Amino acid sequence: MALVSTSLGGRAVSQLSAQLTQFSGLRKVFVRVENSTTDSNPTQCFFGNVGSHVQHASSRKGCRAVVAMAGSGKFFVGGNWKCNGTKDSLSKLVSDLNSAALESDVDIVVAPPFVYIDQVKNSLSDRIEIAAQNCWTGKGGAFTGEISVEQIKDLDCNWVVLGHSERRHIIGEDDQFIGKKAAYALNQNIGVIACIGELLEEREAGKTFDVCFQQLKAFADAVPSWDKIVIAYEPVWAIGTGKVATPEQAQEVHAAVRDWLSKNVSADVASKTRIIYGGSVNGGNCAELAKQEDIDGFLVGGASLKGPEFATIINSVSSKKVAA
Repeated sequence: MALVSTSLGGRAVSQLSAQLTQFSGLRKVFVRVENSTTDSNPTQCFFGNVGSHVQHASSRKGCRAVVAMAGSGKFFVGGNWKCNGTKDSLSKLVSDLNSAALESDVDIVVAPPFVYIDQVKNSLSDRIEIAAQNCWTGKGGAFTGEISVEQIKDLDCNWVVLGHSERRHIIGEDDQFIGKKAAYALNQNIGVIACIGELLEEREAGKTFDVCFQQLKAFADAVPSWDKIVIAYEPVWAIGTGKVATPEQAQEVHAAVRDWLSKNVSADVASKTRIIYGGSVNGGNCAELAKQEDIDGFLVGGASLKGPEFATIINSVSSKKVAA
């Protein structure tokens, strides 16, 4: 988030307060600012009335090149290649990624189509980890077309993407089914990129929080631990459409998700769990999104199929770095 000067006068506070009452796409956020008196100043009153996700600048101090995030985890960027690619095109993509200069303080994971995982794993730099795009709810067996966690492990994959909107709304997977998948993967020591997000009509009806919290609860009710979970907030209306949530819209949902975790799981989980954004992220918008306090990285679709652009998104971690 942007740091706010402690030298704000009454007029500046009023202007900032007015900005914070603008419609964000979910609801209006009202900040009450008391009038100045002889015993208090407007700056103190302002910070006393803003929620926990607007913090006094002095609380963000740190040494130069420290990555400032609300969560305590490392910046995380995932590339979901979906049902795209051929042996030749993915060979070129891997070559581009291997030659790219990538920031060191980022966890990077790509999810190729399952049939190409072995090819990508054997040619991609160890700097980048591999995820599967799906898994079954339990041990493999007579489940035609499915992929077991045991098979994922056999290919030395460390992650799986679960709950993606295309699995929810096209394939028809429900919250509880996705929760079962996550629980089994985690029990087998496979990390989970847990996707949540609302449809356009749900956002327009003011149900964004309700939908996201319901999807989160299905994970919370099933998983044994949150140690290897990354939450990906992906508004469905922004996936593959070219539309993208504004940085303020994305930040608002991310902050609400972190608050839900704090209240319904634990404050420790809320602090440690990385909450990443997905939905038409590209080289042009990633820097502004990355500056938001509760955006801990990205899950990237189409742009992750373009090596140089995906590298730009990975390196947007530099937008979070603050100087003392």
